[in-house]
Amino acid sequence: MKPSLRHLMAATVAGLLQATAAVATNPLIMDQFSADPTARVFEGKIYVYPSHDIKAPPEYKGRPDWFVMEDYHVFSSENLTDWKDHGVIVTQTGVEWTNPTAYAMWAPDCVFRDGKYYFYFPATAKVGGMKIGVAVADKPYGPFKPMPNPIEGVSGLDPVVLIDKDGSAYLYYATAGKGLSVARLKPNMLEIEGTPALIDNLPTKGLLEGPFVFEKNGIYYLTYPHVENRIERLEYATSTSPMGPFKQVGVILDESESGCWTVHHSILDYKGQWYLFYHDRDLSPSFDKNRSIRADKLFFNADGTIRKVIPTLRGVGLVEAKSQIQIDRYSAKSGEGVAISYLDAANTHAGWKTAFSAANSWVRFNEVDFGRGAQKSVEVRAMAPGGGAFELRLDKQDGPVLGRVEVGQGTEWKIATVAAKKIPKGVHDLFVTQVGAGAVDVDWVSFR
Repeated sequence: MKPSLRHLMAATVAGLLQATAAVATNPLIMDQFSADPTARVFEGKIYVYPSHDIKAPPEYKGRPDWFVMEDYHVFSSENLTDWKDHGVIVTQTGVEWTNPTAYAMWAPDCVFRDGKYYFYFPATAKVGGMKIGVAVADKPYGPFKPMPNPIEGVSGLDPVVLIDKDGSAYLYYATAGKGLSVARLKPNMLEIEGTPALIDNLPTKGLLEGPFVFEKNGIYYLTYPHVENRIERLEYATSTSPMGPFKQVGVILDESESGCWTVHHSILDYKGQWYLFYHDRDLSPSFDKNRSIRADKLFFNADGTIRKVIPTLRGVGLVEAKSQIQIDRYSAKSGEGVAISYLDAANTHAGWKTAFSAANSWVRFNEVDFGRGAQKSVEVRAMAPGGGAFELRLDKQDGPVLGRVEVGQGTEWKIATVAAKKIPKGVHDLFVTQVGAGAVDVDWVSFR
């Protein structure tokens, strides 16, 4: 079957515009919903292969208020700040064996071997339920050519592939109601050897799905979402062999404070720092089937155990001082007098604003790159119904003042520009502090 007109138009627009979004905060992608991110390092860049949540179209006839996913995009970045959307790479209408009306293209993966990129994806087949297929490309962003049939002998979802140090390749996946399985892949990466094996010694109660496997210093880490209580959290087990046996070790990420039921993920080392990619419902607070991908730094203890990751709004990657710094994605804030809300509740993709409502209330936004320094002005988008002011400082709450912004009285957003003072070079933390009693809403801050 051929891709739909909607997909062809989206791919064409993406190819023409080659849009790049500068997002070093969580969530990483603002213009669409995204989930289940598998991050890989290819050609010196990070490529993220997420699933793509959409709102149910009129033709959708599936389960009400459920996951609706018809295609896959791929995103790339060299700096964890500027993310490029390469457009649609696989669709449910462009694969011979899939049910073109199922909207069930769930968590994928992509690996490189012998000059080819192999994209593994689950989808509902025309016959036989959920299967795992493969699409092949010469580049990490495609074009990908789906194979005419799914992997024989495999029924399940959420595939991930580990290519071991000796060149052996292993496919891990979830089977609803049964747990996680592993199978050795043949060198062609399209077939399995023998029969898949169910992985023992994992939780037997509560939903278990979405495996991600990696190796570090001879330890094989099997990580997975698991519903221990009410919603999923990320846990892990370790082994000295890719086939196991695995031993349960601990929790990587606690249940989301937002109540998002799922939390699919991946883990990778990029330029000496490890990262956890996962998702939450930042752009859809009332419906957790429309999710958004995130990233935070991950660290190991000396014995190889993983330290629990604490989710942040700030995320990862440097933010250039000349960009529109979204201070609502703060690193820290005062205990009172600061509130975050959507700029437009009817369009959450527009982002958030920061409301300062008490004298000396503040937010800290870390890792702002001022480059060579000496910026001449501060530009802000702000609003103050009764008039108000705030100051910008460097590195600490009582650090040097970079500028003081007076926001005139009014209920409309205004762009204000003031002179900047003695801005040093390099990477610094930025503090934004309300001055006086007048409440101020701030959208973004920028240095020019």
